[in-house]
Amino acid sequence: MSDLLRLPVLMEMVRQTVSDPSEGAEAILRLGLPRAALWLAFSLMIVLSMILGILVMLALGPPEDGPLTGQSPVVLGLLQGAFLFLGVHAIVRIGHIFGGTGGFDGALALVTWLQFIFIVLQVVQLVFALVVPPLAGIVSLLAIALFFWLLSHFITVLHGFTSVGQVFLMTLLSFLGILFTLSLVLTLLGIGLPTEPSI
Repeated sequence: MSDLLRLPVLMEMVRQTVSDPSEGAEAILRLGLPRAALWLAFSLMIVLSMILGILVMLALGPPEDGPLTGQSPVVLGLLQGAFLFLGVHAIVRIGHIFGGTGGFDGALALVTWLQFIFIVLQVVQLVFALVVPPLAGIVSLLAIALFFWLLSHFITVLHGFTSVGQVFLMTLLSFLGILFTLSLVLTLLGIGLPTEPSI
């Protein structure tokens, strides 16, 4: 278990998960981490993501326009944590509606692991943005595709489903629903979303 605290071990697990998402998900679930450890890891991912966001802003400057422009790192971290927490519950509850058998702890473990993978990708994107800026956008698009690819496999393994394609469609529709709900919450909090794309 202590090996999980070593960065080389974690990076090898990331590589294995990206190359074989189903086996990567099974490996995470086999760890059987207690809920206290899962919450600690979940919180750590939020903090690391906030720190990385600050570094990106210092290196590249704040975005010129956007729904969350001007918000403090603490607010952004809380929003991200709330979104991920909502995602964990959605994975469990929607999966059960379709006959899945996965539990909350498993979903929390997989979402936390997915978040770590994307922190690694954010670091890669930052490097590209600093060294080869035109490629940073391509990395972002690949990261979005990878997100849904990994998440679909994770949910399939967690709930014991057999069709990754059907899970992908369910995940995409659920994600859009959660995003819509989050936009309503942000509006109620007085954080407006842009009504038209910026040029």
